[in-house]
Amino acid sequence: MSFLELEHVAKQFDSKTVVDDFSLAVRKGEFISFLGPSGCGKTTTLQMIAGFLEPSRGAIRLEGRDLTAVHPARRGLGVVFQSYALFPHMTVAENVAFGLEMRRVPRSQRAERVTAALAMVGLAGFEERYPRRMSGGQQQRVALARALVIQPSVLLLDEPLSNLDAKLREEMQIELRQIQRTLGTTTILVTHDQNEAMSLSDRIVVMSQGRIEQIGTPQETYERPASAFVSQFLGKTNDFAATIDRTATPARLVAGSWHAPAPATVAGPVTISLRPERISFADAGLAGKIVTRIFQGNHWLFQCETECGPALVVRQNDGKPQPAEGEAVRLAWRPEDMSVRPSGGIA
Repeated sequence: MSFLELEHVAKQFDSKTVVDDFSLAVRKGEFISFLGPSGCGKTTTLQMIAGFLEPSRGAIRLEGRDLTAVHPARRGLGVVFQSYALFPHMTVAENVAFGLEMRRVPRSQRAERVTAALAMVGLAGFEERYPRRMSGGQQQRVALARALVIQPSVLLLDEPLSNLDAKLREEMQIELRQIQRTLGTTTILVTHDQNEAMSLSDRIVVMSQGRIEQIGTPQETYERPASAFVSQFLGKTNDFAATIDRTATPARLVAGSWHAPAPATVAGPVTISLRPERISFADAGLAGKIVTRIFQGNHWLFQCETECGPALVVRQNDGKPQPAEGEAVRLAWRPEDMSVRPSGGIA
């Protein structure tokens, strides 16, 4: 039995469907990210799990118990909001202890658990400080400690790192994942940041227009996108029009002057999706020309014009000479590094 289960969950506001037929089974201790653009329904789904919104239909169960009629405060869930929602008139210790007070935890236990939670997030000694005297990163840690101190069955994170600068966000991603692994707390993160989802998650739920596009590990969703949307949303990708040549023996998949044995499962016009770092420069392959060459430290970024349209190529900086702008090149890749889908369809 799944630890947390959403079954055919939907949410409508008047005639507008915001979440449609959302089904997901979450294992105990798993870190799941809801990933998608603004308005795709990911925060609405999180709020239904938390109990802040009631589903229009479907079921949400935690360890087999239906949560639909359970008040948010009685669900035993920890929530960290994008704004952190700290009480400005309370000290750090008072903020963290608030949930314990609501649960009538004895004062002696409260103090001990608050101290442990603050130490866990690297804020030991900050008990008497007020939020207004803390940086954004420190406030984020307080909000996380407040959510964890109640020992929640599920931790819900609504874009908690979006207000931090890039360097601090990266540091907090590492800390958050270490804390989650140490505690083993089942965690659901809402984010629009692809790198964040791939860095933190055991599995990613990619959403678009209220529906699930794909569920999979970060590597699965990146390497084998199930749709054109996932391919384009999860990092940079190249889409090449291709055809199946059945006159050849064996049948060939052809994109311009590049070709490989055709997969048995596809026919007709298809689209090849290929990540930039999977393409190499070779003696044979798709004919093209370097339009722009950009040095980015540990790698080179090439914009190419090819027989099949524009292409983006990323090559590691290994110290070897690289093609110059204006140079004719051939692009090649391994068939196992691409995904193939019917043109306009799903792989």
